[in-house]
Amino acid sequence: MTLKDAAIAARENAYAPYSNFKVGAAVRAASGAIEVGCNVENVAYPEGTCAEAGAIAAMVAAGERELVEVYVIADSPMPVSPCGGCRQKLAEFGKGDVKVTMGTTAGAERVMTLAELLPGAFNADHMGGR
Repeated sequence: MTLKDAAIAARENAYAPYSNFKVGAAVRAASGAIEVGCNVENVAYPEGTCAEAGAIAAMVAAGERELVEVYVIADSPMPVSPCGGCRQKLAEFGKGDVKVTMGTTAGAERVMTLAELLPGAFNADHMGGR
């Protein structure tokens, strides 16, 4: 299964009864394993979970600590990019040159790197060895 196919399948499982905006995400770990996530809404909106966060959590739960590629898909007029929080989450586990493909269910795609999505990302170097 391709990363795109995995994200498409995950999107179908999204729980989005309030926005009806289903998102699927798939990450490829350094080992080659693919982990997926979908958005999970909650009536208390801030308590929902983004698809990217779900895929990262699945990757970490599987024992992986590095992602090397990302695919995010939604039924939107243009490719949807990860939110700011998810950009930081992706940067926690991926290097700046990691390819992030953002797609639509109609087939449009946009490819950027993590560094392009989150220039100047906060990272462990900022912690000064703490």
